[in-house]
Amino acid sequence: MSVYTRRGFGKMAMAGLPLGAALAKINSKVGGVQIGVQSYSYRDRPLDAAIQAMIEDGIGECELYSPHIEPGTLPRRGPVNREELRKWRLTVPLDEIKAVRKKFDDAGIWLFAFNLSFRDDFTDPEIDRGFQIAQALGVKVITASSTVSVMPRVAPFAEKYKVMVGVHGHNNVKDPNEFATPESFAKAMALSKMIGVNLDIGHFTAANFDAVSYVEEHHDRITNLHLKDRKKNDGPNVPFGEGDTPIKQVLLLLKQKKYNIPANIEYEYKGKDDAAVEVKKCLDYCKQALA
Repeated sequence: MSVYTRRGFGKMAMAGLPLGAALAKINSKVGGVQIGVQSYSYRDRPLDAAIQAMIEDGIGECELYSPHIEPGTLPRRGPVNREELRKWRLTVPLDEIKAVRKKFDDAGIWLFAFNLSFRDDFTDPEIDRGFQIAQALGVKVITASSTVSVMPRVAPFAEKYKVMVGVHGHNNVKDPNEFATPESFAKAMALSKMIGVNLDIGHFTAANFDAVSYVEEHHDRITNLHLKDRKKNDGPNVPFGEGDTPIKQVLLLLKQKKYNIPANIEYEYKGKDDAAVEVKKCLDYCKQALA
């Protein structure tokens, strides 16, 4: 069966049946390029439903958005304050985190990275625990929408745990403490070889930088990409193919140069359909671009 990622399998998997050995791994490589998803794309639903959506969409690689496993931060959950969240991070049993990894393994999805955005209000024990959670998830990469100023504290933990941190940029070029410019990325990478870049090519384009040349120049330090389409000059998120982001050109560069860089769909535009349907549209665009 070339596509086993149908709704029937998803429903069975989410029903808790022992399908881990029965399900093959979902293959969402296209032309040698690993296409995956940032689970933020399914932020309208809890983790189990998000995994089911990945199965149905045929997504075989995931970057896990931390609120999908943290308390009180997604729809249908109650609010949680900053200290409660810190306490959860410091005390959650790591066996519970390992059980999250098993959900992905049982679904045939490669859990590639954990998205935990270290900020200036993180304590050192909280940073340390973030790396322990990443290890319990079995990942070698943490992606982080962080500040420039926190990274000198993060780098030693990345080296301690041998977990790469990919700093994620947005397009706020006016704030020197936010990652957005090539110079801000360079400042982080200078701290340690364990610090790289999680390049969001949509935000990079909205900030009026050239994603194709940046990927070619820094491919050895890019942990993974975020795929979204935006207009230049701080323009809006739009459906794939309607903006200025060179999604096709970047994907073809990965294919031609055989760069081993996962390209993760991050659904952020306001679509007409359910998030799972919109992510599938994004995946189909990537497949056509790489055909």
